[in-house]
Formats: sequence, structure tokens, C-alpha cells
Amino acid sequence: MPASAPAARTGRRAVRRAVVAALAAGAVLTGTAAAPVAAGGPPPAGHGPHDEGLRRALAGLVEAPGGPPGAIAVLTRDGHRQVYRAGTAEVGTGRPPRAGGHMRVASAAKAFSGAVALSLVDRRALALDDTIGDRLPHLPAAWHAVTLRQLLQHTSGLPDFSRSKAFQDIVRADPRHHFDSRRLLDFVADQGLAFPPGSRYAYSNSDNIAVALMAEQATGRPYEALLNDLVYRPLGLRETSLPQGYRLPRPLLHGYDTAPGEPPVDVSEAISASGAWASGGIVSTPADLSAFIGGYTGPRLLTPATRHAQRDFLPGGASEPAGPGANAAGLALFRYTTRCGTVLGHTGNTPGYTQFAAATPDGRRTVTVSVTSQVTLDPALLARLRAVEEKFVCALLERGRP
Repeated sequence: MPASAPAARTGRRAVRRAVVAALAAGAVLTGTAAAPVAAGGPPPAGHGPHDEGLRRALAGLVEAPGGPPGAIAVLTRDGHRQVYRAGTAEVGTGRPPRAGGHMRVASAAKAFSGAVALSLVDRRALALDDTIGDRLPHLPAAWHAVTLRQLLQHTSGLPDFSRSKAFQDIVRADPRHHFDSRRLLDFVADQGLAFPPGSRYAYSNSDNIAVALMAEQATGRPYEALLNDLVYRPLGLRETSLPQGYRLPRPLLHGYDTAPGEPPVDVSEAISASGAWASGGIVSTPADLSAFIGGYTGPRLLTPATRHAQRDFLPGGASEPAGPGANAAGLALFRYTTRCGTVLGHTGNTPGYTQFAAATPDGRRTVTVSVTSQVTLDPALLARLRAVEEKFVCALLERGRP
């Protein structure tokens, strides 16, 4: 049934409000197939000491003022999957969130670009000490000393294109604008580095755009094809893609703009993925995201030497948003040290979605928490989400003990 004109105007205002708020936060962005994560079948629900507490924690997040309409968490242990859910996948339907629902993974897409680049390091098509000057000499000379390692660890000093006024003006005027993803760095090409490369940590969406461009230069192949061959296919990710437009595949885990006392407004397809690309444009499902983070963290994609380099963590380097516990930055991977132990992974947020994906260092146990609003715009709600994430990490690590 078509929306009334006033309702449609209200919806457009909410979409624009969500995009403008995200811009202000810098977060508009965000081989042989492996056996499916659920191949062993899920353990019986409701028999663990944490099950009810975890369900209550998710429900409390959904029921909080301005909370997300839906939340879904997936725990995997040695191929066994347990799904926890609260709220709905689509307001007004009562349909619960499911592990096969498509969603934006936001900045968790940076881990995918890390998987591509580090796989190419293993194949000697790239080296961690390759510089922008070596690989992308057409970019500003002031950036030429920046290395692939520094890009992956956010110590490059590259100015963030998503914070440029020109970029933000375009998105404000038309959130679905189709960008040339390979020219996103043009928005900051007139700027020097924010600091000498390697001297400090600063999260920048430009870093992973440069990583993808390096991968393309080294192979002569589109980044999307590299994702397919080096990541999706080896890990059996059949529901993961990097679109250029604003549409999402069905079935959908709808994302919303929320505010206390106001009805949620669907912003699932409010923005074009072309303006995020390798820094935040990937679309996946909770099931595929779980399979990815286990494969990326574990031994299936990378050699021991490359994984060792990946885990050169910089204390205090926090993902965006910060994950549970104390954060430290590796190469397109973060270490989260919680009260119950340590996991490795990535987070992300964009209008309609906030993501957390992590795994034990061996990749055999994984946890993802996906919620259907950008909770980072409310500090109290984000603090509550981080506490929920830590509860799931604790459950994951306790259940993994003998």
C-alpha cells in the first residue's frame, strides 16, 4: 500500500537525518569451498548456563529507548552454530531476524580488504613494505612514503575522504549518488598527510580504498574479482557481495533510523555502497560474516608468517566503533581484550546497522553481533551494546574450555 504524502515526507526527513548524523560522526561508510559453519548442526538451544542471560541481554538492547528494532548474535564452536535473536527483521511483520538475512557490514568490510591484501602478500604479488609511490604513483607525492602495512594498521596519516566537505555535500544532497569508487581519494588529493607515516594511529576510511587500489595494481584485476577468488570462494561465502548501488539482496535484515519516542524509519537502502567501497560497502549475512571472521582469523586463508605480521598489535588502536574491552590495532584486524579473554575481529557502523565480528585466534570459535540501527549515534546505547558484546565473548570463551 503506498505511503501517504505526509508519511513519505517524514520518511525522507528521517533518512536525511540519519545520513547527516552519520556524516557528522564520520560513519556513513562503514578455491575449494570450506565446510559451512553450521555443518555440524547447532547444539540444542536452552541447555547452556548462558543462554537465557544472552537472550535477555539482546532483548534489553532492543527494548531500550531508541534501541534497534532487531538484533541477532551468532556463536559458532567447531562448526556448531547457535543463534540468538531479539526483535524483528522488519518492523510491522513480526518476522524474527535470521542468520540468512542480508545486511550492510559497514567497516567490517575493511577486514575483507585485509584478507585480499594479505593473501596477495602470501602470493608475493604484494609486500607489506610496498609504498603508495611504488604501486600508485599517480596519487599525491606527499603520500608516496606510506606503506601497505601502515594502510592496513591505520598509521598512514592519509586524510579521510569521507570527512571532506565536497564528499559530504554530495551525500547530503543525494545519499544514493553513484560515486566512481576508484576515484574516492580525489576528494582529499589536495591534502598532505596528517602526520608522518607510522608515527601514530588514526582510523581513516581512505586507508582501505588505497589498499584495494594497490591490490588491483598488483594483479591487473578488479577488486571485486579478487574478493571472489581470494575470500568468498575459499570460505564458501555464497551470500556476500560488494554492490555499487543502494539495493540489498533479499531476504533482508532491515536497518532503521531510531530515536527515543519516534517510530523507526527504514534506511536499509538509503545510501549507495559506491561511496564506501572497500572501506565499508560489503553486504553479507550473519551466517556468512561468522564464516568469514573465522576463516580470516584462523589458518584457512593466510600462512603462519603472514598471520604473525597481521597480529603486530598497536595498543590503544580502537576500531570504529570501539569493540568490547581494551582495543588494539593489527593489520585490518583488532584485538579485543575482555574480562573473560581475548578475541580478534572487527566492528562497523553505518546508517541502519552496527556490527561486531570476532573469533578466537585459531578461528574455531566465532561470535557476531548485528543490530539494525546505528547505535553509535547514542553514547549510552553504544556502551550498552559493548557490554552485550562482552557477554557473548565471555559465553563463547567459557564454552570453548574443556
